[in-house]
Amino acid sequence: MAIMGLSSKKSSAWAIWMIASPTLLIIVVIIVTYHDPYLGKFGGFVKAKFLGKDGQNVTYIGAAAAPRESIEASCVTASSSDVLITSPQDLKNHSISQSNIANYTADVIDEKTRHGLLAPGFDEESCISRYESHLLRKASPYKPSQYLLSKLRNYENLHRKCGPHKKLYNSTMRKLSKSKHVSVTDNKCRYIVWKGANGLGNRMISLASTFLYAVLTDRVLLVEFSSDMIGLFCQPFTNSSWYLPQDFPYKDRLAQLPRFEQFSDIKINATHGGNKMPLPPFVFLNLELGGGDRMKYFHCDRSQSLLKKVPVLILGSDQYFVPSLFMVPSFKQEVEFMFPQHEAVFHFLGQYLFSPANEPWGLIVRFYEAYMAKADQRIGLQIRVFHPELTPIQTIMDQLLSCVLNNDVLPHVADNKSERYLVQNKTSEAVLVASLYKDFTDNLKAMYWARPTVTGEVVGVYQASYEGQQIFGSANHNMKALAEMYLLSLCDVLVTSGESTFGYVAQSLGGLTPWIMMKTVGKKARKPACRRALSMEPCFHFPPRYSCETKAKIDNISSVFPYMKPCEDRHEGVKLVDI
Repeated sequence: MAIMGLSSKKSSAWAIWMIASPTLLIIVVIIVTYHDPYLGKFGGFVKAKFLGKDGQNVTYIGAAAAPRESIEASCVTASSSDVLITSPQDLKNHSISQSNIANYTADVIDEKTRHGLLAPGFDEESCISRYESHLLRKASPYKPSQYLLSKLRNYENLHRKCGPHKKLYNSTMRKLSKSKHVSVTDNKCRYIVWKGANGLGNRMISLASTFLYAVLTDRVLLVEFSSDMIGLFCQPFTNSSWYLPQDFPYKDRLAQLPRFEQFSDIKINATHGGNKMPLPPFVFLNLELGGGDRMKYFHCDRSQSLLKKVPVLILGSDQYFVPSLFMVPSFKQEVEFMFPQHEAVFHFLGQYLFSPANEPWGLIVRFYEAYMAKADQRIGLQIRVFHPELTPIQTIMDQLLSCVLNNDVLPHVADNKSERYLVQNKTSEAVLVASLYKDFTDNLKAMYWARPTVTGEVVGVYQASYEGQQIFGSANHNMKALAEMYLLSLCDVLVTSGESTFGYVAQSLGGLTPWIMMKTVGKKARKPACRRALSMEPCFHFPPRYSCETKAKIDNISSVFPYMKPCEDRHEGVKLVDI
């Protein structure tokens, strides 16, 4: 009887459990759903909170995430009761969806450092953009290779060891400044000094090219910034400066140094009094506008072997000469390991080198939050007028409209003024115009104000500045230019002007494949108005067409280097593409 009673109780308990367990399961699912950012369907948008620098609580809506060092990530419930995770111990104590929170945290760390592209150890207050910029843009589908990351970490170590005013830098410069010729003992630390030219876009693409060349040749990069570039960018290397020191030998006479073309292969191998012509310790290599004959042999190993012997190379450039580095036989394998996605070279180098300093970053954030952040789609239009004395604004406006309307970049407006105005669930589009002229913005505003769009979008048109002309030597002008390049890179869709390095920078920073308006000079607009880019890489306007192996002209670069194609906006130029 006792046994039967016990069995009966067990059966009753089992029956109760079978009835109650589905209800308990539903309750648990609802709780987890409210608390878990990956499963949250009931609680509306997920919120990630962190404490700002001034202690103010800042909330980012959606998939945005907080800076990593102080994750105060909270999973917000419908009742607004926060579960704060402020330490690893808090994570252990919080039993709900620990693995998802850990994955979420790792994802935010990856985005903040660009998947390891940016090294730790910087003072966050000194360069806010380095740690906040990921909050303004979508996650990039491009991930840096592990080999690229290792090369960057090795370079950073070299820069810390040999950078300005370090012990090795001081001793090397003292020795070289007293020498007339190169000796093998001069090569403990070797340097490349970047000397830019032309507008900010040209300078940025040429500086990125020079940095990659420095990495490939184990040189320390030093930059000579003119006064109109001071204050634009944060220092990219920890515990060391990249500025050319004021006491650098020949600082005010860089362009007067011996030229590389003076030491061509013929002269080096010729004898003068029974001896080979010696190399000086400082040599100037001018690659502006492609360099002409100076660039003709730059990509040959014979030239690179000679340049390797120069302790301090001053390089002047306004071009994106990265494709020529892929042409150098001794570099080819290494750059391909570094950049298996060929079209992402400037995307990575630009993010690594060009974090906006705090002042331009403030301009970027304030404009973005005021005019772009709440839009369902952000569209960037970068419009350059070449030779405005010959090219009417209306010609470029007609070309722009043909491009954006025929390719559905912007919505069409209705012909009938009696279209319904109050349409439910309208989407909003923020159109950012970057141009020296305000006419394009005024025309687009008038068009979308006068008539509704056919498909019901609400279109706002905005412009950060209009200077009327490009102003060389102006720090304020360059700061506005940098802000607008960066704002364009935050757009979802981009239209750029052909042969404009301003547009090249924006598209590559943002990981965007733009529509490129063909360069128009005169009263007749080009047809087609624009073309879709093959890749987001900048165009190298003046590539070498000399075969180092056959010593003959290369008519079709793509036949020798399949991942280089003629540029859409400049057929004689080449750009890197993925194949």
